[in-house]
Amino acid sequence: MLAGPAFAVMLLVTAYPIFQAVYDSLFSYRLTDPGNRSFVGLHNYWVVLTDALWWQAFGVTAFITIVTVAVELVLGFALALVMLKALKGLRPILRAAILLPYAIITVVSAFAWQFAFDLTSGFVNSWFAWLPGISADTDWFGQTGTSLLVICLAEIWKTTPFISLLLLAGLAQVPDVLQEAAQVDGATWWQRMRKVTIPNMKAAIMVALLFRTLDAFRVFDSVFIMTAGANGTETVSFLAYRQTIARLEIGLGSAVSVLLFLSVVLIAFGFIKGFKVDLSQARGEK
Repeated sequence: MLAGPAFAVMLLVTAYPIFQAVYDSLFSYRLTDPGNRSFVGLHNYWVVLTDALWWQAFGVTAFITIVTVAVELVLGFALALVMLKALKGLRPILRAAILLPYAIITVVSAFAWQFAFDLTSGFVNSWFAWLPGISADTDWFGQTGTSLLVICLAEIWKTTPFISLLLLAGLAQVPDVLQEAAQVDGATWWQRMRKVTIPNMKAAIMVALLFRTLDAFRVFDSVFIMTAGANGTETVSFLAYRQTIARLEIGLGSAVSVLLFLSVVLIAFGFIKGFKVDLSQARGEK
């Protein structure tokens, strides 16, 4: 009930664009030729799903999502443990330092990472030239693999604090009594982690993975700033942007956006069903 008013406002703000996109996706509609608009039904979806560009963008998006979320989960959990076990006087300073990257606007972060890895103005090549495969002439944005690597690093650096914050809330809810009982029974640290800690923070892990996966699957800013979709780094969100804004193909662009929305819905449904978390029990309700 407390979240009801905010949910109603969000629904009103987002419902119209969603329904408008669904409606526009059923038409052959180019903004430079508005008079030649015609109803084509599901033809735009057929064009998108049978085009190799869609599947390439979908694969790149899935790759970035899986890599970044997996790494962020591990690093975020480690940071959450550090913040939980830190001395009481150091906790505010440590948490502020860890959360600082998340406070930076994504566009600003992307520009910073692009500058660092740039062939002419960047400092990464000179600093890490002693590592194998890195030299003063290494063009990080000249190949697909290295471009995706930089994009993933930028995403991991930016959003790992978000994961750690959610996991810290889950760690704080694990009863100390269970930990002490397991320790008395002779359980090792790893056994306590696997049998006590992780099962009791399952809801927090699901929420962290769900929120971050949905956000990662819509990645746009980093790709737009660093590569502009070149060298096989185009994501689904960038494909929708290119069709709608660059080419002014409102019908095809709307179809891509609707397919992206459906993909996000399916991901959310899969997480909720896969984790099988009773959220009412996690909130302490009976």
